[in-house]
Order: sequence, then C-alpha cells, then structure tokens
Amino acid sequence: MSHSHGRRACTPIAPAPQAGLASAATVLALCAGCGLTSHADAQARTAQDFPTRPIRIIIGFTPGGQPDIFSRLIASRLTDVLGQNVLVDNRPGAGGTIGAKLVADAVPDGHTLLAVSGAHVIQPSVARVTYDTVRDFAGITQMFTSAYLLVVPNSLPATSVREVVALAQAKPGQLNYSSAGTGSGTHFAAEMFKEAAKIDVVHVPYKGIPEALTDTIAGRVQFFMAPLSSAMTMIKDGKLRPIAVSTAKRVGTHPELPTIAETIPGFDFDSWGGMLAPAKTPRPVIDRLNTEIVRALALPDIVARMRALGAEPVAGTPQAFDRFIREQLAVIAAVAKRAGINPP
Repeated sequence: MSHSHGRRACTPIAPAPQAGLASAATVLALCAGCGLTSHADAQARTAQDFPTRPIRIIIGFTPGGQPDIFSRLIASRLTDVLGQNVLVDNRPGAGGTIGAKLVADAVPDGHTLLAVSGAHVIQPSVARVTYDTVRDFAGITQMFTSAYLLVVPNSLPATSVREVVALAQAKPGQLNYSSAGTGSGTHFAAEMFKEAAKIDVVHVPYKGIPEALTDTIAGRVQFFMAPLSSAMTMIKDGKLRPIAVSTAKRVGTHPELPTIAETIPGFDFDSWGGMLAPAKTPRPVIDRLNTEIVRALALPDIVARMRALGAEPVAGTPQAFDRFIREQLAVIAAVAKRAGINPP
C-alpha cells in the first residue's frame, strides 16, 4: 500500500448484507492493514519533522576526554545540517551511569542522546546499574576507536613487553599498575594484559588519568595502560617510557610503537566511543541521526582532529553498534569473572 493511498485505505467499507462472514473478514483485514499503515505514516512524518527542538547529547564524564571532544565536533556539524542547536551536556559521576540513566529515562524521540565510551559496557560488571545496558538503549553508530599505551617510569629497567613481563614474573605480587579507577577502561586494559601475560601484579586505582600518570612517572607504580592521547605529551617531554599499544595493529599516527600482540599473539583491547538513543526511539529518527553522524565522521577536518588525538573514526549501522555492545558486555563480564571483580 503506497503512502499516498494511506488515508483512503483507512475508510471502512460497509459490506453488502449477502456478503456474510467473508466480507466481515475482509473489513477486519483492511482495518488491521490501515492501522499498520497509519503507524508507518506517523513514523515517517516524525522523521521528516525531526528535530523540532534542540538536541542534547549527554556525556557521563567531565569535559576533556575523547568522547566529549569528539561529540562536540559532531554536535557542531549536526547543528548545521539539522537546523536545531545540538548541545553537549556533561553529567559526570558513578562511572558514567548517572548520564546513562538520564537518557534511559528520557522521552524516546531523538532529542536526548548518549555519547558512550567503553565504560558503558564495563559498569554492569563492577557496579549495580539501575538500567539495562542493552534493552534501555538503541544504537546509532560507533564513532571511534583508540589505543591504550603501555607506559612505564623511566626508572623501570624494561624497554619492551618481553622485559616488562619477565620483570613481573621474577617478582610475583611485587609490581603495581595504576588505573583511572576501578571499572575504568584503563583498569580492564591492564587486567587483560595481566591475564594474557600470566603475571601477578597489584591494581592501584586512582581518581583519574592525571593522577595515575603522575604516580607512574614518579615510579610509585610500575606500569599504566594509558589512553594514547593522554600519555603522548609526557612521552615527548621524556617523563615516561612507551612500551607498546593495545590494538591488534600499529597506530597510523605513531607507527614506531610496537603492539603488545607482536609479543603476545592475539592481544587486542581498545578504547572506543559511540552514540546511543533511548530504546523505542522511532527507527526513521535513528536512521536520520545515523546518516548525519556517519557523514560527519567522514569530513576531512573531523578525521584530522580525531587522528591528531590518537583516535580512528569508525562508523557503521545502528544494528552493528547494538551487536558490538552486546559482544563487548560478554567480553568484559568474562574478564571481570576471571579477575574476581564483582559488583558491590
């Protein structure tokens, strides 16, 4: 049934008296069909009218991180093409779960979105969240991936993955690693490394990345899986020694850095970010947002800015991002279980 005939099809047709049950069944079928058509028409109109007011992108962390920086780049582009202001709203706290809960409870009309990082799939393994990470959200698209960088203090007598592992194996339980907090991506990147390298090292959580870096530089901890962009300034200043990146392949902007996988085959753990909407957001609205964000991620200036900060743009379908989140939840849950990390 075409869109142009939708209204006409919804007009009930009175059956002739002799038509009996067969005609009655026809009327019921037509009415059922017109209900479906009306819903489809309404959704199409919603997408055509969208957006009708400013859009908010909620971020569950303080300004300055990659999801925040990249969401602001995307927001500026969306403001231009959608004809409404697109604003970034930082709602930090509880590992990003405060912001996530706000979006889970928001009206599902596309005007409230959630920019997420890997913390979104980690929190259910380390904290009691008040929403369902899968059922309460609808994927729009993944936006980027970024490497973690294994760094050590200059005082540590190790210059390669092999030497870090050998040192840890020679002193079981005596080496410490820092993280930006329990349940952070930096924590799980290090747990993955600990498991893959079969080493016994002690986790020392900090308030955030700056504090974790400071104590690594001072030698109070022996290694840190730092976000690449956070560590590069310290490395250029000679304050930290880079060892290897966490991704399966070398990073295009820093090809001189080896991968952990070159020493421990199969190792691959990256930082990532993407955009979600509340569940039940109309599919045409999701598709419109996907189209515009994917276009933005291909713009040369946005690509250049992302790469300058050690990230690689990644765009895909809403379905692919939903599937990616389910897969990541399972990976993280398995790591947490093996490491004995449980929600309180």
